[in-house]
Order: sequence, then C-alpha cells, then structure tokens
Amino acid sequence: MGTGRDRIYAVMGGMHLTGGTFEPIIPRTIDELERLKPRFLIPCHCSGLKAVNEIVRTMPNAFIQNSVGTTYVF
Repeated sequence: MGTGRDRIYAVMGGMHLTGGTFEPIIPRTIDELERLKPRFLIPCHCSGLKAVNEIVRTMPNAFIQNSVGTTYVF
C-alpha cells in the first residue's frame, strides 16, 4: 500500500561519506539529495564532517543535527 505522496519525508542514517575513499562522492551524493528534496535530512555517525558541512551549506532548512539519545517523532 502506498502513502499517496511522491516526496521523501526524511533521510536519516549514516551515509558512509568519510575518508579518502568516500569523500570524492560527496558532491554527487549532495546533488542527489537536493534532487530528492527531503523535508528532513539527518546524517548520523559515519557521514563525516565534510559531508555534514556540505549538507548544512546546501540544505540548511532540511538539516537536523543528530546526537546520541535524540528521539524523533514523525
């Protein structure tokens, strides 16, 4: 059963964008996230500081800073 919506509400999780192997794909990842236009974007643990900074810079209204113990109710 579908939701009847065609927009992604939230992207949340570790994006594995840290380190020399993965940092080169940060720009394309950000481009794709912008294309999807999620209402909320919550990068977690292994997303990496460079990727998080780019998310904040490009999608500040969607970004939510995650931390241990945070509870989300959607």
